[in-house]
Amino acid sequence: MLQQTRVAAVIPYYQRFLDRFPDIEALRSAEEHELLAAWAGLGYYSRARNLQKAANKIVELGEFPRDYPTIRSLPGVGEYTAAAIASIAFDLPHAVLDGNVIRVLSRLTGEPGNVDSASVRTRLRAVADSAIDPRNPGEFNQGLMELGATVCLPKQPQCLLCPLARDCRARELGRQNELPLKSARPGAIEVEMQLLVIEKADKILAWKRPADSRRLAGFWELPEPAQLPRARMEAIIARFRHTIVNTNFSYDVFRASLQRAPAKFQWLAKDKLREFPLSTATKKALAFLDLG
Repeated sequence: MLQQTRVAAVIPYYQRFLDRFPDIEALRSAEEHELLAAWAGLGYYSRARNLQKAANKIVELGEFPRDYPTIRSLPGVGEYTAAAIASIAFDLPHAVLDGNVIRVLSRLTGEPGNVDSASVRTRLRAVADSAIDPRNPGEFNQGLMELGATVCLPKQPQCLLCPLARDCRARELGRQNELPLKSARPGAIEVEMQLLVIEKADKILAWKRPADSRRLAGFWELPEPAQLPRARMEAIIARFRHTIVNTNFSYDVFRASLQRAPAKFQWLAKDKLREFPLSTATKKALAFLDLG
């Protein structure tokens, strides 16, 4: 869950997820709509699907793997996650290289290259591998990550509090606020959207993204006007913004009416909405309605 997502945002999802899927077997046997509903709001939904695939593989193996190559082979587990698990859970000497560690090492060594490049990351990984304490690899990795998270900050690093200050090449050169060098972020994209809330008795009209959809596969969405050209748009209910990576969406939500819904749309019971994986935009739109 912490891949690409802040700790503060993850904690309530983590607690609810473990309540719903307390063990490997519960996760392995869950229906996809249950899994996605529990993950809804965190984004990057391939993570949830990979987590279930990993649960299946662990059951096939008979236990959680205890060596780095097998941990690394689990679906959704990359080099960083595998190194973190191997070192913290099994005391294996594999160095982690997350954003915080990359920042610490690039400043410590005065790395002049772009840390987004593969060659620079290879150099920094070699530094981490050579520095790791083989007797306490988990504590070493966690200490380095914590140093980056609390002291060697992206802006205004707390050099006077840093235990590595004397050995820091960036501080020696007066470049601690310049490093690490990164690629420029692309400019934000602004997109305007309209959503329709069409109600019938205690139900709301929605549609489900197909399994092969490039985005939000298997999630339910409110319709857009282009999908229902015969719908009659009425009063505007709400306006809100929603950001995905570098795209800023501005949504206008309208009440609407429709005599007959096309085949691919379904009526969802209002009191059952929590059982469906709803997109974040849909959840935000429905939050403006009185569904009590």
